[in-house]
Amino acid sequence: MAKSVIVKDSFSAKFRFVAILPGKIYIQWHIICNLMMRLTAMISGKVQRVGYRAKVMSAAQNLGLTGFIQNRPDGHVLLIAEGSRENLEKLASAIKIKDLLIDVHEIESEFSEASGAYPTFRKMTGPDEVGERLDDGIEILKELVVGVRVIASNTEKLLSITGNGFAELNGKMDQMLDKQDQMLDKQDQMLDKQDSTIGEIQKLRSDMKCHLDRRFDRIEGYLNVQKEESLP
Repeated sequence: MAKSVIVKDSFSAKFRFVAILPGKIYIQWHIICNLMMRLTAMISGKVQRVGYRAKVMSAAQNLGLTGFIQNRPDGHVLLIAEGSRENLEKLASAIKIKDLLIDVHEIESEFSEASGAYPTFRKMTGPDEVGERLDDGIEILKELVVGVRVIASNTEKLLSITGNGFAELNGKMDQMLDKQDQMLDKQDQMLDKQDSTIGEIQKLRSDMKCHLDRRFDRIEGYLNVQKEESLP
């Protein structure tokens, strides 16, 4: 007679249904539920007092995870999150942030079984953090002002270079148009000369025709006279 057991597999975060028959073992996989796991990560880089924790907290809350994120005295950021393995892997990918202020250098992470000790996900703050964040905010604002000035200066230079380039291009186009006008004028002159030559040729042909007609008439008259004189 077959005997059925359910075996919990913490590595694959799934449950297996195992049917054991005499002499044979048949294993059928069924996804019954996702095993709750814990992600522990230590993040290094430019990650403190630049809004990094707020972004990670937003991502974790959107994924329905629990836990906390906290600045460490050595400059690292500690992240502990609990939830399904799938959502934890999504969070592990989302915390690799690089933008104008945040620059994650390295993440040391590991997965383990969840404790269920965290009802929500929150950002841990220290007692002196508000004043420190104001000072840091001023420094960040200064960096942003400098960055905006650099961008404005580079943009002005680019516009100047582009403007000079357009002016040079317009000058060359004007020169090309002038040359084209000169070529058209020469073509018109050539056509005028051609018309004049054709007219002269036509006049010459007409003069030659008149001259030949007169010669032929004289020859014909001479022949007629000779013919009449030869008659008895």
